[in-house]
Amino acid sequence: MKKKTSIMFVFFLTLAVSWLTVTMDQAISAEVKTIVAAKASKAPISLDDPLWQKTKPVDVPFAGKEKFAGKNTSVTTFAIYTDTEIYFLFKWNDATHSITKGAWQFDGEKWAHQKGDEDRISLLFEINRINNFATKGCAITCHGPAGAPAKEFKFATASAAEKGDLWHWKAVRSDPYKSADDGWLTVAGEKTGRKDDVGGGGDVRNETTDKTKPKWMQDPARKPSVPGILLAEDGIEITDYSIFKANDVITYRLPQKPSGSRGDVKAESRYRDGGWMVMLSRKLETANDDDVAFNVRKKYSFAMALFDDSSDWDSYDSESLILEFGR
Repeated sequence: MKKKTSIMFVFFLTLAVSWLTVTMDQAISAEVKTIVAAKASKAPISLDDPLWQKTKPVDVPFAGKEKFAGKNTSVTTFAIYTDTEIYFLFKWNDATHSITKGAWQFDGEKWAHQKGDEDRISLLFEINRINNFATKGCAITCHGPAGAPAKEFKFATASAAEKGDLWHWKAVRSDPYKSADDGWLTVAGEKTGRKDDVGGGGDVRNETTDKTKPKWMQDPARKPSVPGILLAEDGIEITDYSIFKANDVITYRLPQKPSGSRGDVKAESRYRDGGWMVMLSRKLETANDDDVAFNVRKKYSFAMALFDDSSDWDSYDSESLILEFGR
């Protein structure tokens, strides 16, 4: 009798554990938000294209860290794909239009950097599986000693076998070229595991060797490509600083024209009424090994980060998300 009771106890205990495991898995799965990309026969041509109204938006919650710790925000996210490309539309509130990134300002006697950074949004997709990324998101890619400040952590994967595709829209450094900086993530080197895709782009610092003043100014023989922002290609070396007057401002981080794989992600943006709208697009498959190749029959884990006039370690981060392609 005791033996029978013991067997029954083990049976019910096993059943209970199995039920609890399934329930927990379902609960975890239910917490992961899914962005369903709607199939379209043509591409959206603008931020206001009526095609976006035919998609189902998802309000993605973001939690703040470092200087934003304890704060929350959200980004309304839409997705559309065609036979060849994928498009995302993001909308979020932002009370400050931040496009300074430490620009130089002249006070009549000397040059100094203005306070302020830039607004940004970034997306990280798996190229090769990143262990625990599907459940923990970008948090799994921050590596550093226990108790160390955020500045000492490295943004990287845990091993060389893991690989991520990083799309990074920057209001100052990439948007003037209607692009997002395209990079990839691997195991950490000396400072980080973040790498640039093959090709040109990024930005250069506009400063003299002694770092006391800007080195380049807008070429007066050329019309500014982007009013208010000096592009590297529009610059000319300053030879006479006496031409400047008090309160003159010159861009500090000069955007460079993207090319190759680094220029794969296209962007459109608008800041209006206290918020951003940003559209990012890219070919489903670029044939570059530093990009994720989207197969519309598969699902993809990804996560996002939002930067509000802030540095790399001060951000709002989403939980892990799933990208799915609708039929």
